[in-house]
Amino acid sequence: MTTLRLATGATASRILGVGSFQPERIVTNDELSQKMDTTDQWIRERVGIRERRFAAPDERLVDMAVIAGSKALADCGLSPSDVDTVILANCTMPTPIPNGAAQVADRIGVKAAGAFDLNAACAGFCYALGTASDLVRSGSARRVLVIGAEKLTDWVDPVDRANAIIFADGAGAAVVGPADEPGIGPVVWGSAGDLVDTIGMTDRRFIYQEGQSVFRWATTMIAPIALRALEASGLQPADIDVLIPHQANLRIIEAIAKRLRAKGAREDMVVADDIVYSGNTSSASIPMAMDHMRAAGRIKPGDVALLVGFGAGLSYAGQVVICP
Repeated sequence: MTTLRLATGATASRILGVGSFQPERIVTNDELSQKMDTTDQWIRERVGIRERRFAAPDERLVDMAVIAGSKALADCGLSPSDVDTVILANCTMPTPIPNGAAQVADRIGVKAAGAFDLNAACAGFCYALGTASDLVRSGSARRVLVIGAEKLTDWVDPVDRANAIIFADGAGAAVVGPADEPGIGPVVWGSAGDLVDTIGMTDRRFIYQEGQSVFRWATTMIAPIALRALEASGLQPADIDVLIPHQANLRIIEAIAKRLRAKGAREDMVVADDIVYSGNTSSASIPMAMDHMRAAGRIKPGDVALLVGFGAGLSYAGQVVICP
């Protein structure tokens, strides 16, 4: 009888470093109000956004991913040769072939890397992080560069008041590697395919979403999913230092935090609000928020962070991580 040999992986995994990138162009609510029937007050009251970043016409998703990924490697003192796998979470590549991950790996200098794109839209980074953790623990990879990057402005009608005020561009990245003690908890993920019509593409190939339907679902269902991620990691709400949900809408974020505090989360739990100045960047929003919060001193190494992403009509995922 033939016996197959299995790879031997690490005892556990952790995030070794993070990095992010945003385009230079800042777009305020007042600028948008010159193009459509809206106002700064209307936008801030409904979604909490004050400004967002738009990429230049010649600035590609892959370009932003390369910069964010390179920063994450530098953050943990690793070189491209220390990485053997690249995962690019996104939903806005201009074409599905060739995949973006292989292009990013080549430009960063990660040679002969395992490279693939992952599309779970706004849940993409959490999906990719869970996948990377399992790859390291199974022995299929040594270190994985996980990037969430989006150029949503390529896919949004610029005069659509419901969507143009929300979406923006950017990239965030994390390096996942081996650890003696768990630094990334089990991923809790799932889908709600009955909500497929709430987010999608119009006949003109623009993104649309049914804002009220998504709002009702997220404010009701995300907190229970977050609690499941805590349970899977063996933790309680009071153990959480930082909550970093997908930056979809400030009102959704506030509702999730309120529900978790009602279940025992601390009043001093830090809550990501990167959406205020970054907008909704889909799969980039969670790692970008983590990097911005760390740079601002709002989180520190060793903090316990609860991540949860949701979107794409509809997929969700979450896990607990130890901040690098």
